[in-house]
Amino acid sequence: MAEHKATTLVNAPVGQVYQLFSHFNDYPKFMSHIKEVTYTDSNTSHWVADVVGHHEWNAVNDGWKENETIGWRSTDGLQNSGTVRFNASGPTTTTVEVSISYDPPAGVLGDLGEALGAGAAFEHALQSDLDRFAEMVRQSPPGALDPTSSTYLFNPDSAASKGTTTPAQDATMTGDNTAREEAVTAAERGYYEDEINNSDRTSASGASAENSADTTERNAW
Repeated sequence: MAEHKATTLVNAPVGQVYQLFSHFNDYPKFMSHIKEVTYTDSNTSHWVADVVGHHEWNAVNDGWKENETIGWRSTDGLQNSGTVRFNASGPTTTTVEVSISYDPPAGVLGDLGEALGAGAAFEHALQSDLDRFAEMVRQSPPGALDPTSSTYLFNPDSAASKGTTTPAQDATMTGDNTAREEAVTAAERGYYEDEINNSDRTSASGASAENSADTTERNAW
């Protein structure tokens, strides 16, 4: 079994981070390699992902402990399992550690591909996805437990933004288009407000400098 890990620091309390990360169905909205996570029931899910190739599998929840650990274990398809640990680094910060193990497909050829760089590429993608999660939480309102509240949720590198999610995943996100548009609008509004504020500050600074120069000139006379 190949094992890959990634770690990131999230600027939010552990309870908030746990609630957000335990929504498997939201993974394609901020991750690049996860194309679908749909629920069969409260304990079973169906996954589609690009993990050293394109694969599908069914999984069951495994090792869940509130505010500490979540995990899954495949029951068919690509043999894999994952564990996510949440450690409070302080009152408002949380360290998230992800560990994913899988059996490289195609036997010896799969092991060779893993050794030649496929595994390293996956680990890089995993770290990038985890960092995107941290950014998503950073841009969410304090205490938010709904991932769609973040203006960063549909970032350009996510599977949802690239349009690489499956029809089954898309069906679960039918109500998210409005949330996405609102998030983009909010982000643009914030950007333009910052630009206006910066422009006002620059104008005010210039006016102040001119007034100071006029006063100096009058005093010189």
